[in-house]
Amino acid sequence: MAAQPEATAQTAGLKHPRLRGKDMTATEMKRNQGNDELPCLSNYALWKECFYEKVQQRCLSLQEKKVKMIRAQKAREEKIKRREPCDWLFKEWFSEVKESLDTRIYLLDKLLPTLIPGMEKLLMEVERRNVLSPDKEPTKFNPINFLGEYLMRHNPQYSISRKPGPYLRGMKMLTEELKTKMPGTTSKRLARMKAEAKSKRHNREQVDNMKSQVKEMRKEALANQFKQWTVDVNGRIPAALVQSALRSFLDVIASAPTDERKAIYNRKLEILDTLEKKVNIDEFTEYVHSYTEHFSNDLFQEILKHLCQCADNFQVAIRHDMWRQMFADLFLDCDYGKVGLLDRQKILALLADFYDRSPVIARRGFCNPRQWPIIELQEIEPADLWGGLDDPEVCEELSVKLVLSQTGISGGEILAYEPVGDNRQGTNRIRTSSREDLFEQMGMTEAKTGGISKEENQAPESSDAEDAPLAEVVKETPAGEESFSRQRGSQFGQQTSSETRLQDEDLLPDQGKDLHPIMAEIQNRWASHTRSAFDESCLNLPQFVQLMETFVGEDISLPTVKTLIAFIKEEYKQTEEEKMEQLEKVHHISHMARRKLLLEALFEKWDNNASGFLDLEEVDAVLSTFKEGMEKEALRKAKKHLCSRYPQLSRVGKLSPRAFQTFLELVASEFTGNEDEAIDNLVEFLTTSVERSRMECLRSLTRRKWLHNIQQAAETSGASMEPVYKAVFKALSQDAEAHGDNKKISAYIALLEENQLSPGHGQFLLRYVACTADDAPYVLNQTLYKDMKGVSFAAVEEGKPIHVPRVQFHGNIHFWNYDCPVEERKGSFLVLPLHDARWRAFGILGLDTLRDQCEKTIFLTHEISFYQGVSHAFSKAYHHIHTLENVLQMTVTALDWLYPRAPSIHNVIMYLVEPGKDKIQDYALRKIITMDNTGQKEIHSSPVLLLRKENFLRDYLFKCIDSSEVIRTSVYGEYHIAAALHDLSGQALGLFDISIRHQQKLPPHEHKDLQKMLKMAQAACSEILKMSLEETEPTYVLGSEHVANLRHAGILFHQFMLQDLRKCVQKLNAQSFAEIKSYAEPPALVHNIVKAVLLLFHPNWKVSEEMENWSQCKLKLDDNLIQEIYCFDPTAASVQDQADLLLDCITGVPRAAVRQHGGAPAEYLYDWVHTCLSLAEITRSLDHEKPL
Repeated sequence: MAAQPEATAQTAGLKHPRLRGKDMTATEMKRNQGNDELPCLSNYALWKECFYEKVQQRCLSLQEKKVKMIRAQKAREEKIKRREPCDWLFKEWFSEVKESLDTRIYLLDKLLPTLIPGMEKLLMEVERRNVLSPDKEPTKFNPINFLGEYLMRHNPQYSISRKPGPYLRGMKMLTEELKTKMPGTTSKRLARMKAEAKSKRHNREQVDNMKSQVKEMRKEALANQFKQWTVDVNGRIPAALVQSALRSFLDVIASAPTDERKAIYNRKLEILDTLEKKVNIDEFTEYVHSYTEHFSNDLFQEILKHLCQCADNFQVAIRHDMWRQMFADLFLDCDYGKVGLLDRQKILALLADFYDRSPVIARRGFCNPRQWPIIELQEIEPADLWGGLDDPEVCEELSVKLVLSQTGISGGEILAYEPVGDNRQGTNRIRTSSREDLFEQMGMTEAKTGGISKEENQAPESSDAEDAPLAEVVKETPAGEESFSRQRGSQFGQQTSSETRLQDEDLLPDQGKDLHPIMAEIQNRWASHTRSAFDESCLNLPQFVQLMETFVGEDISLPTVKTLIAFIKEEYKQTEEEKMEQLEKVHHISHMARRKLLLEALFEKWDNNASGFLDLEEVDAVLSTFKEGMEKEALRKAKKHLCSRYPQLSRVGKLSPRAFQTFLELVASEFTGNEDEAIDNLVEFLTTSVERSRMECLRSLTRRKWLHNIQQAAETSGASMEPVYKAVFKALSQDAEAHGDNKKISAYIALLEENQLSPGHGQFLLRYVACTADDAPYVLNQTLYKDMKGVSFAAVEEGKPIHVPRVQFHGNIHFWNYDCPVEERKGSFLVLPLHDARWRAFGILGLDTLRDQCEKTIFLTHEISFYQGVSHAFSKAYHHIHTLENVLQMTVTALDWLYPRAPSIHNVIMYLVEPGKDKIQDYALRKIITMDNTGQKEIHSSPVLLLRKENFLRDYLFKCIDSSEVIRTSVYGEYHIAAALHDLSGQALGLFDISIRHQQKLPPHEHKDLQKMLKMAQAACSEILKMSLEETEPTYVLGSEHVANLRHAGILFHQFMLQDLRKCVQKLNAQSFAEIKSYAEPPALVHNIVKAVLLLFHPNWKVSEEMENWSQCKLKLDDNLIQEIYCFDPTAASVQDQADLLLDCITGVPRAAVRQHGGAPAEYLYDWVHTCLSLAEITRSLDHEKPL
């Protein structure tokens, strides 16, 4: 328990100044000078603002005038220089002699600029007076006096300098040049700086020129690249596609360092969620260049290559989008009852018939409808998955028996019936000619071009009739282009939602109108229904479209697609009984959805304080008055059935929403008459049995929103608990403020752990894993033992909340904050146990009001009920994340198993599906695990979130989630396989994105191993999800699974693999080993496999003659060995570990050789030994780990 001063968020640094009124006095201004606050700018300083503004304007004008004068002076000097060139006689003063450099600089700078003009004047005066003429008598002219007078008149310090002549200008230039030669002078430094600046300017100009050239070259390259995109009639493409291509480039260069990938774009990429905004060639060039102008040449070449691949993908996507629209129209044509469903087994049978009748060349492009991924892995028998049946004809024969047996159609019927007229439900008669002509025509078309039609092989500018639809798709209006497959995927999902589920307004039944507001609020909290759930018996629209697209593959011609559509449209038939059966199924789904919504709303009305449960006795007491107590016997039977289904009810007496719904359905089933009417009567009776004020309803509504935020935090956290803790404490503080008289509370969460370090303090301990921020220094990571003071263990053992109204009067409270004085330890304390789905305590949620200084700090009844709801919401969120962690742990195990068996797989990325922020953004994909071709795995600590609107060119991931089906496609020049992991309802929980680089298909044995991994991962995922259900107890097959749930998830993948192999071995008998026994001297690998199997049961035989002598060893291959294999538990403590010896027997044995020499039985034994070794190794490693 923590006691802390009130925590308020403080901002570091100076405080913000307070604004004052206009009449602020001088006293107040003087008082402010001593405060810590910044002085505020009031009206007393307005004159300063005006003064500074005027001075600044005047300075700027003077500066501008001075600059103009300097520029004009330089222009005049340049003009004079051009008109009167310098006299080059001044160069006589230039010399490299450093000894006289200082003297010459002084003479040229100080003396000669004044003396030389004086000498010129003197000479001119001498010439004018003819002083030097010999025939003239001497005059009184004194040249020294004349020169002295001139120098005095033209003293440079007092007189205005006259206009310099060409010689003086040259001398000035020479003086400046000589000054630069004088070391240590300002001129020298200035000259060096000027030279450096000039050099830098020159280099910068060269760089700018080069950048300009590179820019033009890149823009030209981008303009050429734009021509590879498929444009509309106006020569434009959607800007969202360009943005998606740029965004996906980060994943293409994923091998680059993280820092480089983060800084690859100099500005954040825009997010465009519509295809209406388009760009032409110039806009495309500028847009792409603005993001890539700082790229290196190599990186720019990479993005050009990437854009070319995106353009090709876009062109293929347009063609496939046209096919998808044709398949959607086919679905609507075949949906005679307009229920939004087609018979899946009939469609598979028709695809198999079409596949068999297609020419061999055309068949190569199809996906075999009798194999995965057309059929689901759960529909494949273990013997077919694990056996060595490599012959495709054998596989097809086995699979077609499965399809025909499930549809009830014989092989002859599927090839021989045809409709009479237009009545598709009418009688059938034999026909062969028209269908054979159809397939012969398709064969001729395919044979001409090797699988691709002649029309599609021609140049794009050709105007063939078959290419016209494609041109219509390409050259469509902006509104029409919104049907592009990226957005149609979600449209298909919405259409499915409206056909297989009712719209929101349809889910509001006429009964229970008083519950309509609550029902509407529940609908707003429900996730969107764009994801389809897998159903082995029927297909909805997105599933049918995806199934057809998977069947036709990537390279099938348009005429072949049209032939397939015509075939399905003509041959798909439905009887009246089948139509009624589908209608009844859809109505049943709709009816159950209405009932679930109605009963959930009734539960919330009864659970007014959002505690998350109802008291069974209270509900039973009210129901006992139904029909004046005439139905007590039916109520007693229903209660008995309920307790048998939920054993924990007899102990805790709490009804969850699911148990409450089950209870009412059981009660109604015990009544005589129609069950639906009985449910409606019960709902009406229970609705009128409780009355809630408007204030209570608003409080309940607000609290349920806060609880929903806790669950949403768990679903969008990427399997992290931190957002959940924050959401819990936020909900508690919001309720304390809004409905708890603004109490100041402390909150903390502690989880139960097994006490292994100090068992003397008790078998278990409570470790505090989260708390409010102010209590962290005192509470976080603390450990509470059972023998310490406190009531928390009492709450855990009793399974009920414990409320201490005044802690100062209770002698058994443990205080974590020892800094708080004893006299200040006042307040209320509440401990709530945390329960899992089967009401087993796994921790506590504690609250106290020790930080609240008010007198009324006791928790009220409605507050305690809501805090129970918070603990219930946290429990659901905690176990949701715990389930995801188990799924991820199982995924890591599955990838470890797959890596050595499928080296052709380049990388595998595992995504989890998260709900979107709103109904428009229905869901998002979070990248969790990445495994490369070296086996290195990365579990992302900060997972990347993928949104549909940001990844138009990677929509195959979202198609996989929408349809819950496997997708094979080519993206960015690499082939991908997207396979979904389903939850218990059949919707996608996550998916594997498997890249096989440039191979269209995996090798056969790797393809089969991939199927094994996906099947086992799905089975293990379903088992993990069942563990969190309150009415389902976990099924333990192996001994080590009883230890802990974490261990259960760790070995679950190999457990299901072991179960599959057990089924395969169980179908064997003594005659199945005839081929192995027929060897007089068997191959070494066969003998080693048999030895490895026998050593698991009899480890003491490792050096015996029975193991080494084949004639005695093969005698052990009998029915008794088969039964031992079926019952063997490799994780049992009694099994001796002979791993090294077994590995010596089977290491290096290729599976292909096992299949060749020993057949299916030897392969079963080989895989069984490997699985047993894997389970034993995992069990041994978990024994050395410390369980939490």
